[in-house]
Amino acid sequence: MKPLKILLFGKNGQVGWELQRSLASLGELVALDTVSTDLCGDFTNLEGIAKTIRAVAPDIIVNAAAHTAVDKAESEPVLARTINALAPSVLAQEAKRIGAWLIHYSTDYVFDGSGDKPWQEADSTGPLSVYGKTKLEGEALILASDCKHLIFRTSWVFAARGANFAKTMLKLAHERDSLKVINDQIGAPTGADLLADVTAHAICTAMQRSDVAGIYHLVASGQTSWYGYANFVLDFARQVGVEIKVAPAAIEAVASSAFLTAAARPMNSRLDTAKLQSTFGLNLPHWQSGVTRMLTEILEK
Repeated sequence: MKPLKILLFGKNGQVGWELQRSLASLGELVALDTVSTDLCGDFTNLEGIAKTIRAVAPDIIVNAAAHTAVDKAESEPVLARTINALAPSVLAQEAKRIGAWLIHYSTDYVFDGSGDKPWQEADSTGPLSVYGKTKLEGEALILASDCKHLIFRTSWVFAARGANFAKTMLKLAHERDSLKVINDQIGAPTGADLLADVTAHAICTAMQRSDVAGIYHLVASGQTSWYGYANFVLDFARQVGVEIKVAPAAIEAVASSAFLTAAARPMNSRLDTAKLQSTFGLNLPHWQSGVTRMLTEILEK
């Protein structure tokens, strides 16, 4: 495979940061964020984004930029739609024009979270929030462009870089005598490094087989609740000698209704990854493996 020219948007986010590592070996990587100067990486500037793509003329466009503040999106729907739907539409149109592939990340929030079966790619969608609706519209606009695309729906993303649920639990457990954690939302914590590595692998496949274009579910194996996730994190921290104030028995499992949020969360965030694993010949690691690796990194600092 000849070296590729890859244009990455959202380079400083959790996934974008890992993508800079995983994509670097595939060819020339042009990585942008919202404050990039010579080229535009600001998704509120749609014309600037289009001009950037025309200037770079990449073989691959990777979009790791998004409005991911789920509750805040409820009060700024226009901004969320611009970033999550209209900007990806521009990427798709430009990708179609130059014959490039578009790699895009979506979310379990496109589903309504009902039931207890893992969602398959062809299942009916039904987003509950502005965030979910705008991400679903982004998917639809990419599909309507007829560009070559890979759309990866994922959930519960974490990374050692930046804020995440595990870090929040560690901080609160150090400060408080008791914790309440939601136990009726189920999903799979998924590392940004896993997303980045699978993306690089999928790009290599796509450059040889255009028939792999489509939507795929990409999460770590297994499932847990936020309560189960929190207990795993705090148990690990205790084992490696981190000072934890809250006792295991003082972590209370509660329903989602115990916390008022602006945006509704899907209760069932399980995603079926059979299509991804079969198409790309992958074996996805268990969520505990990635969380352990992340905890080892952040607790050594």
